Amino acid sequence: MANPARVLAGALEPLVGQTYFAQECHDAYEKLGFNGSPGSRDGVPNPDGPAYFTSRGSVLGQVSGDVIAATFAVFNPEVVVPAVAYGWSLTDAGTICRARTEGATRQLVRVLGEHPDRIDEARPLLQRAVEPLRPEGKPLFAGLRSLGLPGDPVGDVWRLADMLREYRGDVHIAAWTGAGFDAVEIGLLTELYWGLPMRTYIRSRAWSPEQLDAAEQRLVSRGLVTDGALTEQGRAEREAVETATDRQCRPIVDALGDALETLVEILRPWSRQVCEAGGYPSSGPMARTDGR
Repeated sequence: MANPARVLAGALEPLVGQTYFAQECHDAYEKLGFNGSPGSRDGVPNPDGPAYFTSRGSVLGQVSGDVIAATFAVFNPEVVVPAVAYGWSLTDAGTICRARTEGATRQLVRVLGEHPDRIDEARPLLQRAVEPLRPEGKPLFAGLRSLGLPGDPVGDVWRLADMLREYRGDVHIAAWTGAGFDAVEIGLLTELYWGLPMRTYIRSRAWSPEQLDAAEQRLVSRGLVTDGALTEQGRAEREAVETATDRQCRPIVDALGDALETLVEILRPWSRQVCEAGGYPSSGPMARTDGR
């Protein structure tokens, strides 16, 4: 594996990220007063915005929308802050956090069964990967760690995998902010880095056309983008962000050693099953399980 940390992240993504698309989660949030899924993509129900921000942010506790916007980092705070305020008018962090955990676990049990193939191998490997990770500068990872494990086989595997996902997300934010990018700039660069047309995926982050225009102009002036495409320098700088992210995930790779390949072999079929069952969007770069 040329980039083992990246390969592991790819294998984990649909298994973990399915919580944001799980019908079981949407139904639970509706019972708390949120709107249901606003629509679907490829047959996968999209999350309601306020439910997404408050459920994912609930691992931090009952914090303000400003804190959640800063922690998630890539969304327009002008949308996040009122969405979180509305969410906290409906429920509290503990309640929606439990709904998130239970909904994610129920979907995985529905798709994979109560005892997925090789789960007894996967759990100790995930635990081994999480054990050496430090919480400083990793707010979402630290929040998940503070919750402990749900106490059932599938729920424990999902929570441990979520900790790894959010750890990489936390260090990725540190990598791109440390490289001097803001949220809109890194979003535009990432689309091109993934091979997507500019201003497609980033629309889900709620930035205005004016904010996108200004960010694109900044990238052009820095020689990173020209005519809607990455320049050689732009690709190098965006790859450097990913390399820095991989470097900060080195404790995971070192903890697993040769067993990382075994863990990936276990996780990939689970993630494929989730996508095939409509539990996670099967199109787009986030659904890749090979880490590229």
